Amino acid sequence: MAAMVLRILFSPPASDTAPAPALRWRPLRRALIWLRWLGLRFLALMLALVMFYALINPPTTWTIVAEGTQPRAWVDIEDVAPVMRRSVVAAEDANFCLHWGFDMTEIRKVVASGSSRGASTLTQQTAKNVFLWQGRSWTRKVLETAFTPMIEAFWSKRRILEVYLNVAEFGPGIFGIKAAAREYFGTTPDRLTPVQAARLAAVLPAPKSRSPNRASARSRAIADGAATIARDGRADCL
Repeated sequence: MAAMVLRILFSPPASDTAPAPALRWRPLRRALIWLRWLGLRFLALMLALVMFYALINPPTTWTIVAEGTQPRAWVDIEDVAPVMRRSVVAAEDANFCLHWGFDMTEIRKVVASGSSRGASTLTQQTAKNVFLWQGRSWTRKVLETAFTPMIEAFWSKRRILEVYLNVAEFGPGIFGIKAAAREYFGTTPDRLTPVQAARLAAVLPAPKSRSPNRASARSRAIADGAATIARDGRADCL
């Protein structure tokens, strides 16, 4: 009995020991809860933008605004010559109709070769051009990686290509296939010839340093590639 009394008298108060760890971790837990709350709402905003642009044409992009260019006229995919569609796919993403946003075959080839070249698909480039900014950074790449499967989930392949053709830069300050066809060849997107289509596709993805005014080895290879994907079925989704 005496031992029990002494233990009660000389034991430290319970409040001095047990709550300390809980008090120490409480601010961290609150921070994690807020970060998760913000992260989920940011993802919801991204998803809402993707779903919105599945139905509504993007009025402009960060790149167009940065260039100080006037908004360009929109062209529906049906009003773009099929050979132009195939040429862009052959130039930028030959397996566009086959993958889900990331071309794992090309990614493995790049990794195996140790090359520094990218393996961006048309879907990734559309995500960058519509929602993000130009330039290399891990932040932009992470956001692009998040946008890409959302776009594939809610847009058709034809919609992805339509948006890409309308926001891509084909020369300094020349955005969209309608402006490019008029500026370089004095025609409309639906009347582009195979040679003209290949030359326009050849300026991608370096429109400020390449010109479609003359033929090149790249444009000839693109013309061959466009014919190839038309034969082997890789253009069926276009």
